[in-house]
Amino acid sequence: MKKIFIALLLATFTLGASAQFEKGTKYVNASLTGFGMDYCKSGGFHIGFGAGAGYFVADNWMLRGLIGWDHQDGRNLFNMGIAGRYYMKNNGLFFGTGIKYGLSGMKVDGQDAQVVHNVYLPLEAGYCFYLNDHVSIEPSFFVDMCFNHFKESTKLGLRLSFGYYF
Repeated sequence: MKKIFIALLLATFTLGASAQFEKGTKYVNASLTGFGMDYCKSGGFHIGFGAGAGYFVADNWMLRGLIGWDHQDGRNLFNMGIAGRYYMKNNGLFFGTGIKYGLSGMKVDGQDAQVVHNVYLPLEAGYCFYLNDHVSIEPSFFVDMCFNHFKESTKLGLRLSFGYYF
C-alpha cells in the first residue's frame, strides 16, 4: 500500500510541474545570493540580488533576460545578460547558461582603482519546488566564470530564487 501511495504522490508532483514548462509560458523571478556561502578570491562579506524575465520558446526551453547587483568588500557590481535554461520535464531539475556583462570598481593593492568591465559565462543547476500552479522556490548552484579577470572575479555559490510562471 505504501508503494502505491508514494507512486501516486510522485506522479501528481510530476504532472503538476510539467505544465509550467510548455511553449508560450512566461516567467519572472527574484533571487538572492551570498550569505557567505559562495567563493570568490577576494573573500569577505558578499550579498547579491537579481531579477529576471523569461519566455518558453519551446517545451522545456526558456530564454531569459537577467539583471543584478552584487556587493562585496565595499565594491558594487552591476550586471545584465541573457541566458537559456533547460528543464527536465519529469522532475523539475534545470540547467542553464548564457552570457553576462558586469560593471564594477576593482581594488588594486587596497586602493579603489578604475571601473572594470567584465564578461561572464554563468552556469547553473537547480530544482523547482512548486508551492502552487504558478509560484516556485528555486535553489540552485552557480558558477560565474569571468573572461577578463578570471582569478579575481570568478565566483561560485548558492542562489535562492522565487519564480512566477504564467
